[in-house]
Amino acid sequence: MAFVQTDLQREVAALLVEALNLDLAAEAIDPEAPLYGEGLGLDSIDILEVALVVSQRYGFQLRSDDEDNVRIFRSLASLSEHVAANRQPA
Repeated sequence: MAFVQTDLQREVAALLVEALNLDLAAEAIDPEAPLYGEGLGLDSIDILEVALVVSQRYGFQLRSDDEDNVRIFRSLASLSEHVAANRQPA
């Protein structure tokens, strides 16, 4: 089943797959599926790794003490929205 992803969602999904060595194609990630636990099945260490690569790639910090992390990392769609709102111009 292929999902419709925006360009940014595809880019962030590819970053997740590469950073975590996931055994699936970036376009196979449902933008609305949970990243943590059920869905993509990431754990807290995976989320830290994602935060690091997203911070490096898009030029803003994702902090472990941010109360919005549950919302930010809820899904590929929510993470992509956060990147779009906070990324620094290249």
